Amino acid sequence: MLEQYEQALDEWIATKVEQGDDDQLFASGYLQGHFAVVLSQLEVEDEQGCEALADRMQLCLATAKTELAPADFVLVQEAWDELIEKINALVAA
Repeated sequence: MLEQYEQALDEWIATKVEQGDDDQLFASGYLQGHFAVVLSQLEVEDEQGCEALADRMQLCLATAKTELAPADFVLVQEAWDELIEKINALVAA
């Protein structure tokens, strides 16, 4: 399961690098770091489903909200919404 998440992230990041603007590149890079931390946490957990991933990422995003300017946080939140949609579609397929 975690490999699927990582694959979805890699594909999504590649798309942003190829087609994204500066804001999308920033948000995807920032999100990538938090995503890596969450995946490492999930590796030692029993629950590794999409819900566990989403819950952990929401905790990370709560921290990001205090670290980022409001406009930057919106970019990161939108990036996460897009990525989790891609992951949910991949898992459902």
